[in-house]
Amino acid sequence: MSTLARTKRSPAPDQVLVDIVDYVLNHDMQSPLAYETACRSLIDALGCAMEALDYPACRKLLGPIIPGTVVPNGARVPGTNYQLDPVQAAFNLGSMIRWLDFNDTWLAAEWGHPSDNLGGILAVADWLSRTAVATNRKPLLIKDVLTAMIKAYEIQGCIALENSFNQVGLDHVVLVKVASTAVVAKLLGLTRDKMINAVSLAWVDGQSLRTYRHAPNTGTRKSWAAGDATSRAVRLALMAKAGEMGYPTVLTAPVWGFYDALFEGRPFQFQRPYGSYVMENVLFKISYPAEFHSQTAVEAAMTIHGQLKAMGRTIEDIRKITIRTHAACLRIIDKQGPLNNPADRDHCIQYVVAVMLLYGRLGAADYEDNIAADPRIDALRAKIVCVEDPQFSRDYLDPEKRSIANALAVELNDGSHLDELLVEYPIGHRRRRSEGIPLLEAKFRRNLARRFPASQQTAILEVSLDHARLQTMPVQDYLDLYVIGDRI
Repeated sequence: MSTLARTKRSPAPDQVLVDIVDYVLNHDMQSPLAYETACRSLIDALGCAMEALDYPACRKLLGPIIPGTVVPNGARVPGTNYQLDPVQAAFNLGSMIRWLDFNDTWLAAEWGHPSDNLGGILAVADWLSRTAVATNRKPLLIKDVLTAMIKAYEIQGCIALENSFNQVGLDHVVLVKVASTAVVAKLLGLTRDKMINAVSLAWVDGQSLRTYRHAPNTGTRKSWAAGDATSRAVRLALMAKAGEMGYPTVLTAPVWGFYDALFEGRPFQFQRPYGSYVMENVLFKISYPAEFHSQTAVEAAMTIHGQLKAMGRTIEDIRKITIRTHAACLRIIDKQGPLNNPADRDHCIQYVVAVMLLYGRLGAADYEDNIAADPRIDALRAKIVCVEDPQFSRDYLDPEKRSIANALAVELNDGSHLDELLVEYPIGHRRRRSEGIPLLEAKFRRNLARRFPASQQTAILEVSLDHARLQTMPVQDYLDLYVIGDRI
């Protein structure tokens, strides 16, 4: 049987699969806020990708599998001259977007970065559009990309609200793979049955362990794992399009299904139906390229740095720093002992706070070995203690608050204390959206300036910041604005 045909011998597909596919196929997206936010998410993700190209560790993974390969009507990789098949293009762009941990974020029982899905979405949309133009058909528009983004965000984020994959040792990119598969399958024009097949293949696929996100194995795979997941989604959707069969009870099958094999026998729980909640409430990482649970701590540390300077004090005057925080922060980024590489350092709350207190800044370059070699950083790290505030942990999961609170208390060597400084919501939170939008656009401008001459920057900005014009632009025309000549 080449497809999962509905016969008497075939079980009905799991309801989770059906709900995902019916949402992608049938939900009429009408939220102006979701589309406005998606426009900002799109340009922010592309900006993050441009910054990642400054780093050789990222660049070495890019390009075609076979050097020199150019795919006719292939997908463009922004910021480069690569034109690739959609699977490899998805890996390239997905890895670039995620490389510096500076793209948008979703925090709940499970964590993740919804714009990780954009690698697969944009690569497939671009390839389909270029192919359409070559055969005198209409291309997809950026609004089609935005619709796919909103739905991918919603699938990933709604599953994450009540279901913790990290607690069973699985990485959150499983949700990127599932969400990307569903929306890419729709872009590819799969039937409902084939879409269910595709999503089932994503669940039955091998899932990434969180090994590479935690000591003693923290490494750069955490920067390309999402690119791998979204590119795998494209591959699985293409296989389903070709008629590859699916596995209808991939989640619920006794012993061999996902629930029993990988989720301790627990079925998924859902807080809300799929709509546009996640995109409307997504967290933008605006100020610092650091793991999101530390953003408010770094903001507080920036203020304390200024206070110490005004007092004529330095970090040498600090005896102890206590960080009141939430459970997720303790689980992910509360680290003692040696930090082996940039991937280790950007996921350590003590490191990012120490760097901000020491230098009054925190950028991607501050995770490199030359900065980490400053002995004052580790000396200050040793003075930082994290403790859970149960109310912070409750507010973190409260759908009406979704706070990411950190409070810093500094004790000085002379026994005096600075007033504890509490920051509940980072600038990228919906509650601080009006404050964050100008900064988000400034971040995008800075990232464009890293790659493009002034005239090209202007052309990109004119379209990108005019949301009505952006949505009506053909996908391939927009990505052509990001092409670079003979280099990456």
